[in-house]
Amino acid sequence: MTCHGKGRKERATPLTPATADILRGWLAERGGAGPDPLFPSRRGTRLSRDAVEHLVARHAATAARTCPSIAAKHVTPHVMRHSAAMSLLHAGIDITVIALWLGHESPATTRAYLHADMKLKEQALARLAPGSAPEGRYTPPDSLLAFLDAL
Repeated sequence: MTCHGKGRKERATPLTPATADILRGWLAERGGAGPDPLFPSRRGTRLSRDAVEHLVARHAATAARTCPSIAAKHVTPHVMRHSAAMSLLHAGIDITVIALWLGHESPATTRAYLHADMKLKEQALARLAPGSAPEGRYTPPDSLLAFLDAL
């Protein structure tokens, strides 16, 4: 699927086969022409940024009724974009591919955008550890801690 993003850049968005099937059904039901917006406003124009934010907030509130943990979360289109990028990163997708998917001109922008969590850092370190190194986190002996406390 292609769309126009920030700065009017054309972007290609990868879709899962299931998502593509659902969108094909929606397009057939909607009956719009090729250049029409995928999700039009009541007037048939493209949704504004505010309208998308309002829809996400409304549906997050509806979801929170059956899943209370959502109520405590700040759900926005940007958070959903960030979550999708983090899911790709956790799945082992290279950061340069994620940068292209997000429409970033440089992977450096993506590195600042994706705050790697401790699990990812541990996985990266595990890949670098020699085969003879013990697994898990290092736990210093009490004597080392006492020495460091004495400094």
